Amino acid sequence: MDTVRKRIPLGELFGTFLLIGTTSFGGGMAAVAFIERVCVHEKEWLTHEEFMHGLAFGQFLGPFSLNSCTFVGCTLRGRIGGVVAATGFILPSFLIISLLSGLYFRFHELPQLQAALRGTNPVIIGLIVVAAIGMARKIKGAERWTIAVLAFVLAAFFKVNGLALLVGAAAWSLARAYFPREHR
Repeated sequence: MDTVRKRIPLGELFGTFLLIGTTSFGGGMAAVAFIERVCVHEKEWLTHEEFMHGLAFGQFLGPFSLNSCTFVGCTLRGRIGGVVAATGFILPSFLIISLLSGLYFRFHELPQLQAALRGTNPVIIGLIVVAAIGMARKIKGAERWTIAVLAFVLAAFFKVNGLALLVGAAAWSLARAYFPREHR
């Protein structure tokens, strides 16, 4: 952002990510789409471009939805903001998974529970597709679409590692910036 960023209170940061962690279901991409909606569009804490940079950084290590929360917190309030945002985001999952794990190990042989778990898979896939479509709408330009489609093909059909795709895209973008069109 070009303007001076408003200082977000740590309590608001924690509460926002606690809400996101409590209500974002469907895995990483669904959570990331929700984080983007809240932090970029509703609260306007970051620009879309800043958020996408954080998402790209978050792909390198571990769970990218948690990394995205940490990036937003660090961007807004430094290291303590990153810790507060990450804690708020993972606390509901930790508590819910702890409870559900105990119930699962106690009742996992019930056919009703097995049927219910099988029924959730299509919903999760649908949430991921919705998140992907929402992010795809923001891709502008033939070159960016070409990179997106190429990354999809390489990942889906040739099993190319996501980190390799990110490094390749970063190298391509650096080369494009370093060697502007008029020097080619």
